[in-house]
Amino acid sequence: MNNFESLSLSEGIKKALKKINFDKPTPIQAQSIPIGIQGKDILGSAQTGTGKTAAYSIPLIESLLKADKSMALVLTPTRELAKQVMDVITSLLSDLNHINTACLIGGEQMTRQLKQLKKRPRIIVGTPGRINDHLDRKSLKLSEAKFLVLDETDRMLDMGFGVQIDRILKFVPKDRQTLLFSATIPKEIEKLSLKYLINPERVSIGATNTVATNIDHEVLEIKQEVKYSKLIEEINNRYGSILIFVKTKHATDKMAKNLTKDGFKSQSLNGNLRQNKRDKVMKDFRNQKFRILVATDIAARGLDVPHIENVINFDLPQLAEDFIHRMGRTGRAGAVGSAISFISPRDLSKWNEIQIMLDPKLKGKVGKKGKKSLGNATKSRKKLTRSKINNEGFKKPFKKKKFRKDDNRDEGFKKPFKKKKFRKDDNRDEGFKKPFKKKKFRKDDNRDEGFKKPFKKKKFRKDDNRDEGFKKPFKKKKFRKDDNRDEGFKKPFKKKKFRKDDNRDEGFKKPFKKKKFSKKNIKKRRT
Repeated sequence: MNNFESLSLSEGIKKALKKINFDKPTPIQAQSIPIGIQGKDILGSAQTGTGKTAAYSIPLIESLLKADKSMALVLTPTRELAKQVMDVITSLLSDLNHINTACLIGGEQMTRQLKQLKKRPRIIVGTPGRINDHLDRKSLKLSEAKFLVLDETDRMLDMGFGVQIDRILKFVPKDRQTLLFSATIPKEIEKLSLKYLINPERVSIGATNTVATNIDHEVLEIKQEVKYSKLIEEINNRYGSILIFVKTKHATDKMAKNLTKDGFKSQSLNGNLRQNKRDKVMKDFRNQKFRILVATDIAARGLDVPHIENVINFDLPQLAEDFIHRMGRTGRAGAVGSAISFISPRDLSKWNEIQIMLDPKLKGKVGKKGKKSLGNATKSRKKLTRSKINNEGFKKPFKKKKFRKDDNRDEGFKKPFKKKKFRKDDNRDEGFKKPFKKKKFRKDDNRDEGFKKPFKKKKFRKDDNRDEGFKKPFKKKKFRKDDNRDEGFKKPFKKKKFRKDDNRDEGFKKPFKKKKFSKKNIKKRRT
């Protein structure tokens, strides 16, 4: 199929395709659009950047033009992907103004979304969490949703949206057309398709578990502590926009600040940012106001920025499947892209998983001969000389050595220290000192005059009478009420209490007592 003219599309869509310069369909579009227009379910997979969004958006609009009251629902895993899908659909509806749309995603004001829903939209794009929120509020009805699209389904399941998707489908009619698209189709997705789809047509373009051939991918073994200095060197040696992937949200902010201090314009993108901040960062990056974007795997899927020429995996992804999606951020629409992955000793286990995913034949072989398997990591072009140069500085994990008793080495060699034990009958020369041990004394132990026994606190009996100079320990005295002594004797001070009827002489003042005023007394005084 050389152009869209051979497809039986409506005039409104044909005009829109000309405006956005869609002349020739991609392979996934050429196979999916005719099947979608026929009303069949589709299970589609293709490499990232091959036009999957338009592959299901065109049949979606065509189905709405045939049925006046029907609706379409598109579910995506992330907000960024939802906005990107909405942009594509809006561009295709440029000459079809009578079809309203609504984008329902988290992080945006609910009042704004309620205004969109009051206009009775026929196309709804959103994330599962916010769609369920509107279903709970009864502000969204899906009884007329006859067209359903599940985009990046494997990612939605990884993010734990499986239960929420099941809940949403309870509100969608069973008599519907369902399209399921993803960059990868693992076995879990194939099992899920039996649950959601009815006799689906399988559409697969190219190998899904491989890096695109138009991406030059390099692998670099490196120590963890020199990663950042090597990153600066790579940035200086590369041209064009750069997307750097790191592991955590905190690491994105920290690296963006460090790169800015080093003279590189950069911004961070992670899940902690508010939606308006995310939109601003992506808008500035698309407009090339800064060169470097540091992001988590939130940017691994659905981020369509044509001018991204370089991808740097500073940290490897937690899931092996996300490695392919990261690579797909460059080399979009057939352009040439470049990528490099930093592999430190702590990343070896993750790298082995990625190699097995890229080439299942390596299962059971990787890990034993890491350096040889590194060369078969991807089918893309790589500069292996750089990996070989850095192998010399690469240190293997530390392993504790063990020594045998009969191990005799040269004079300068020292064996590990071992604590010695002494027997009671061990007698050595005069200069030898045994380890110190605390001595115990018996009661009947009598020694010479100069010998002092350890100090022990003495106890005194009540009938203990000694000489005049001896003083017993001080003991607090107690006095009885009937204790009368001489005039000079003073009893301990005791606080006096006064009765209410206690009247004394004029000069006597009772202790001060804070007065309490009732509300009635306050009113009387004011009057």
